Amino acid sequence: MDQKQKAEAFKALHRGGEILVLPNAWDAASAALMADAGAKAVATSSAAVAWAHGYPDGDALPTEILFRAIAEAARVVDVPLTADIEGGYTDDLTELAETVRRVIEAGAVGINLEDGKRDAGLHERKVEAARKAADATGVPLFINARIDVYLKGLAEGQAAFRETLARAERYQAAGADGIFVPGPSDEDLIGRLAGEIRLPLNIMGWLGVPKAERLQALGVRRVSSATNPFRAAYAPLMRAVEAFLASGDADALARLGEGFPNFNKRFTGG
Repeated sequence: MDQKQKAEAFKALHRGGEILVLPNAWDAASAALMADAGAKAVATSSAAVAWAHGYPDGDALPTEILFRAIAEAARVVDVPLTADIEGGYTDDLTELAETVRRVIEAGAVGINLEDGKRDAGLHERKVEAARKAADATGVPLFINARIDVYLKGLAEGQAAFRETLARAERYQAAGADGIFVPGPSDEDLIGRLAGEIRLPLNIMGWLGVPKAERLQALGVRRVSSATNPFRAAYAPLMRAVEAFLASGDADALARLGEGFPNFNKRFTGG
C-alpha cells in the first residue's frame, strides 16, 4: 500500500467491525515487533519516544528527533503508522502546520494531538491548522484529538463530563477524525462518553480499564497501550542488569533473552 492507501485503511479500522487494539512503539525495532505480532496498525508513544532519546515527556523532544523516529518506524512496517505528537511541540499555528507536514513526510498516516492544560479555544485552532496542513499534502491524515480533562484533573464529576463533550464538539468542528479521552476506567462513564461523542472514541488502556471486547460493547472504537509496552520492556531490563551487576552471571542474563526476535534477519528481508 502507498501512504494514501494506508491512511484510508487506518480510517477504515475505526469504522464498524472489531475495536482497533493499538500498540505504542518507540523505535523501529519495537514497531517491527508489534507489526510482526499481528497489529493491524502501530502507533508511537510520545513519552516512550522521548524517554528512549533521553528527554522527558511534555513537548520537550526536539522535533528533528521526532521526525527521524517516525521515519525509522515507518520504514520497517507495512501496516499504517500513527504518531503521537503531544501538543504539537508548539502553540504557534504556522510552526504546527510545518510539524504536521513533516510528520506526514516521515510516513505517518495519523496523529494524536493533545490539549493538555491549554485553553480549548487554542486547541481548536490547532486542530484546524493541523487539518489544513494535512489536507494540503493530499494524505487523508487521521487526527485524533486528545482531551485531557480527566487525565489532568481539570474538572470532576458531571462538570468533567460536560467539558469533555463540549471539547469533543469543538474539535470535531475543527476537523478531528477521532476523540481520545485518556483517564476514565469506569464502564458506566466510558459508555456514556461513547454514546455522546459523535466521533470514534479512543480510550487509553491502563490499570483497571476493561478489556477490548468489553470496550467494544460499550461503543469504544480504539484502545491504545500508551507507555505500557515500554514499561514492560524496561522494567525487566532494569532488574536483569541489576542482577548481572550484583553477580556477574552472564549465563543467567543470556537466558533472560531467550526467544529474542531475529532482527538481523528481519531487517535484511530474510
